Amino acid sequence: MTRIDLIYFDAGGGHRASATALKMVIDQQRRPWETRLVNLQEVLDPLDPFHRFFGIRVQDIYNRLLKKGWTFGFGRLCRLMQALFAAYHTRQVALLEKYWRLDPPGLVVSLVPHFNRALCQSLRQATPGTPFVTVLTDLADFPPHFWIERQEQFLVCGSSHSVEQAKALGYSDERIFRTSGMILHPRFYQPPAVDRRAERLRLGLDPDRATALVLFGGEGSGSMIEITRRLDRSGLPLQLILICGHNQKLQQRLREYRCRIPHLVEGFTTEIPYYMQLADFLIGKPGPGSISEALAMKLPVVVNCNGWTIPQERYNASWVLQMQVGFVVRSFRAIVPTVARLIEPATLARCKANAASIQNRAVFEIPEILDRILTQNGKSGRAPCATVERARKL
Repeated sequence: MTRIDLIYFDAGGGHRASATALKMVIDQQRRPWETRLVNLQEVLDPLDPFHRFFGIRVQDIYNRLLKKGWTFGFGRLCRLMQALFAAYHTRQVALLEKYWRLDPPGLVVSLVPHFNRALCQSLRQATPGTPFVTVLTDLADFPPHFWIERQEQFLVCGSSHSVEQAKALGYSDERIFRTSGMILHPRFYQPPAVDRRAERLRLGLDPDRATALVLFGGEGSGSMIEITRRLDRSGLPLQLILICGHNQKLQQRLREYRCRIPHLVEGFTTEIPYYMQLADFLIGKPGPGSISEALAMKLPVVVNCNGWTIPQERYNASWVLQMQVGFVVRSFRAIVPTVARLIEPATLARCKANAASIQNRAVFEIPEILDRILTQNGKSGRAPCATVERARKL
């Protein structure tokens, strides 16, 4: 049985979520593969200088900066981190090569940026001929040396823009696989049926008001307080569902705020599809995961983009405008006129229709892509099941 290693880390929540969702679908399809989730941070811990000297991992520093909203100038910080990784490159390759030799995989799939040169080089040295695949979990690369490296590998790209970026670096069509979007958890494809009016009433919401789902990832954002205050004072016929994630301080502040419009404050939850079914649109940051989840549930989006937006997410805001699935604000000081425009019946209907037209089946397409790659290398264990185009119809 062929083993596939899915590489992730916990710098942000999207990489683990993508790896877990992909493994779940592969296992559900009962393919003749053993899939193993590999936390790259744990493998490279012996080389992490922050972990050795300060007891905190590099990924934890990144997550703390995100949680506190200290993201201005992240582009420069990213380049500094890349310089640090480059200084440790030789030792990373040696450690990873040892890891691959102990238990050689039949295919390695990276769902992380920054480390793909070390991952690919070490795999080539340990087990020559084993395919290496990078699955971009962003709609765009942030070159150089972020997602796409100049090396012998396969690329899985979720947008035409990232495909063009790959071609610009010399990749041939045979090495690039285009999916219909980002990896989503299977729960977004078959959410349980919800009586929207009844559920809104049960939660203390107005069954007939336009409803915004305010969501800023697993740690929430202080911006949610400003958004709530401005929309509360706006006089718009609106109500809010506020998802605070693990940020208990934010949750407490929002619960204590005397909001005049109907609203619901929720902490961390795995029931995002449920709350999206109760909403009419989403307000949040331009993360590829949250945007893709909203569009899968046919929700238009309002996202921000400015100097505080992390570089790899800035293209996402342009993509929202290009696809006409929502609006982009530079500052949430503009949230009131933007929402007023969005909830105009004709505008909301048009944006919802555009969102519904985006059929993202990436999590079901990627196993087919991996099967094709393994078949080309004689390691699949069976004939290819279907083309990617057929997978999109499943």
